[in-house]
Amino acid sequence: MKPNPYSAPEPGAPVPPPPPAYSNPNEGDATGGLIPYKNPKALISYYLGILSGLPLIGLPIGLTALVLGILGLRDRKRNPVIKGGFHAGVGIGCGGFFTLLWALILFSLIVALMTNP
Repeated sequence: MKPNPYSAPEPGAPVPPPPPAYSNPNEGDATGGLIPYKNPKALISYYLGILSGLPLIGLPIGLTALVLGILGLRDRKRNPVIKGGFHAGVGIGCGGFFTLLWALILFSLIVALMTNP
């Protein structure tokens, strides 16, 4: 018969040490790996890329999202454990698209104002 592992140890018997805490750097966190908090450049790029669609402030925000997205992808390539490739990609895509869009609109407005007195 096997001894019951859940029973209290007998008085005077040595107590085994607790098992070591399990820590795996490749494992996700409580968010399931959906939020790349270890790659803040990619995360900030994602949010700025979405916000770059706002008129008037979209051009500088989009440019910032584009730059941070590229830096976030670079960090992801150097250390794949930190994740954030998708967030950086969204930041690059939205930031680049809206930067071009707002720059084109701004250029068109300037040309229209200069040609029509």
